[in-house]
Amino acid sequence: MKTETTTNTVKVWHLPVRMFHWSLATAFVVAYLTSGQWDTIHEWTGYTIASLVGLRILFGFFGPEVTQFKQFVHRPAVIIDYLKAMIRGTERRYIGHNPAGGAMIVVLLGSIATTCLFGWMQTTDRYWGVDWVQNVHAFMGNFVLTLVVFHLLGVILASVRHRENLARAMWTGLKREPDKSDAH
Repeated sequence: MKTETTTNTVKVWHLPVRMFHWSLATAFVVAYLTSGQWDTIHEWTGYTIASLVGLRILFGFFGPEVTQFKQFVHRPAVIIDYLKAMIRGTERRYIGHNPAGGAMIVVLLGSIATTCLFGWMQTTDRYWGVDWVQNVHAFMGNFVLTLVVFHLLGVILASVRHRENLARAMWTGLKREPDKSDAH
């Protein structure tokens, strides 16, 4: 496997986006691991997650252009075409999120928000101890974990296929300069 040899980089993800990403990832791990064990930590981590997701959604519509959803959310046909190209091994490299990655962000944000909503509902008088609310919250937490696994597999696949470390890029904000064949 060829490694990255070029030193020409371009800023892709700005600090607030990277801070959001790693804060959300950390908070999700804490919330997941404290579920049913340390309720106070679990609850406050859930409120932190809900706040992060709320801010990210606001930024997705009203934030700086690089953070807006219109930069990486694609029509379903574009996503399907990209997934077909992935299966064939002919997908294009994207400087930002590819269509599958953009779709994953939308699904993750929606699923995390749903998890938070049902978690919060359990703290209200009306839904305290209601089994179906607890079950939906637990199901959604596990569903988000499944999505995270697919997200990580997608990051690994794209890193290998395009010979760049996407986890490092999300840490530093820098990616290899685009080639002529890269999508923007």
